[in-house]
Amino acid sequence: MSDYLPIFCMLVLATLFAGLSFMASGLFAPRKPTAAKEAPYECGIVPTREPAERFPVRFYLVAMIFIIFDIEIIFLYPWAIIADELALFGLIEMVVFAVAVFVSFVYLISNGALDWGPAKRLPSGRTTESTVRRVSRPAA
Repeated sequence: MSDYLPIFCMLVLATLFAGLSFMASGLFAPRKPTAAKEAPYECGIVPTREPAERFPVRFYLVAMIFIIFDIEIIFLYPWAIIADELALFGLIEMVVFAVAVFVSFVYLISNGALDWGPAKRLPSGRTTESTVRRVSRPAA
């Protein structure tokens, strides 16, 4: 039972912290909301336009890159601690995991996750002669 005492203490402290946080926000929350109190705070700058409704997909792709590498580090550290005990099996499993991470990274890069410049236009070979229908010509 004494082995579980630190876990129990941490659980009690976490519960107390969460409860006190909710009580404090209820006590100190603004009672009379105004437009100025409810407006988002942007470093003292008054917003001149409404924010865009949607974020570009590139933001999410960069977030996916960060998550992928965070997960890789989380799994790499315990493996490095017991690499001697796992021997060849552990090495093979870590190589499989690293290949999976690398493939996901290549996928994100191929979708333009790190291309923040203007969109590149590929020459299509089309001209006005080939794509625009001539309306002014009389029918033959």
